[in-house]
Amino acid sequence: MRLSEFQRACAEEFGADYARVLVRDHWLNEFSGTAQEALDRGVAARDVWRALCTDLDVPLERRHGRGLRDPRER
Repeated sequence: MRLSEFQRACAEEFGADYARVLVRDHWLNEFSGTAQEALDRGVAARDVWRALCTDLDVPLERRHGRGLRDPRER
């Protein structure tokens, strides 16, 4: 997952304005920091997306990211 795909998935799942707040302010225990801090440290965007989905109870069928191809489909 590219950073642009991460940003699009967040905006489509949570709304553009709230997604910016979540990425900036939501604490992810898995990374001992916010999503933005994790990305800045080099954590893969896909891993940050998965952590956000888990923390925010995004249904499994949407965890591949809205607007993104489901990785289980080839």
